[in-house]
Amino acid sequence: MKYLSSLLITCALFSGAAHASSTQAWNDQRQHMLKACLKASQFKDAHALGKPAEFDDQVGYSALLIEGVYPQKHMNNATGTELCLYDRQRQQAFVTEWAAGK
Repeated sequence: MKYLSSLLITCALFSGAAHASSTQAWNDQRQHMLKACLKASQFKDAHALGKPAEFDDQVGYSALLIEGVYPQKHMNNATGTELCLYDRQRQQAFVTEWAAGK
């Protein structure tokens, strides 16, 4: 999991997109992304893992890992991880299960 977090942080640092807007604009966008990703998640007690990876504006997506508890009774409160892709232009979040290292 540490490798994945490091990879996402590295992507964010070298994306180059952060130079195009003010710090406040990026903070606002990240807050909106976090809310959208948590809403799209199916987990109980969902929260972000680390910081988002901000891809170049040509790609137009940001990525964020979400961790939480599966709500299904048969999952016995197991913890899981989802990858959220956030379309910055359309302001939409899409999630899929993330099974790192499996």
